[in-house]
Amino acid sequence: MADVKLIGSALSPYVLRAMIALSLKKLEYELMQEKFGEKSELLLKSNPIYKKIPVLIHHDRPICESAVIVEYIDEVWPKSGWGAILPADAYHRSLHRFWTFYIDDKWFPSLVALGKAETEEAKAEAVERVRAGLLLLDEAFVKLSEGKAFFGGDRVAYLDVMFGCFANWIKAAEMLVSVELLDEATMPALHGWAVRFREHEAVKEVMPDSGKVLEFFKILQAKWKKDAADAKN
Repeated sequence: MADVKLIGSALSPYVLRAMIALSLKKLEYELMQEKFGEKSELLLKSNPIYKKIPVLIHHDRPICESAVIVEYIDEVWPKSGWGAILPADAYHRSLHRFWTFYIDDKWFPSLVALGKAETEEAKAEAVERVRAGLLLLDEAFVKLSEGKAFFGGDRVAYLDVMFGCFANWIKAAEMLVSVELLDEATMPALHGWAVRFREHEAVKEVMPDSGKVLEFFKILQAKWKKDAADAKN
């Protein structure tokens, strides 16, 4: 599988989406590590529009954007490894894609806002937004899982991958601000799902531990503070 390369870093949740998908398919690939704050010539050549990770390179052809990459992997290797990632039913596929859009458009920005919060008031507001989003996802999980282990039912599916990449980011954020975000008492279904997802064989192979994510979160936090200070000057 030397023809499969992935540009990025496992500490990026968006890169982790591709890594989990490749792991689910039991595919070998070469991870082309990008250094934080730098953009390699390969990255700029492979993704000249957004200039961002992840980029999957298959037969020397680049595929960009995490959602596109996961779907590409599933379409090219439909029966490999643990089987299909996208739900077989068109309506369920649409729901998985809808909630993925919500996570990227609304929920994750609230987690970023929590890391950027400079006052207790801003921190409390961000915590509320993160938890409100998790409550919605808890309800979505109950409906989509139909009492089973994952958003995809008995197996890890598209939304599991697209949201599960943030599982240890949630834990890292909890350690960063000393506030429980995904608690078992309030969100038992989603809390249980997160535990099961982290323990899945294909996920454990690639998921960075929460301690490493916390270290990276602190680096990002320092950068955000510096950027905010520079913007004021």
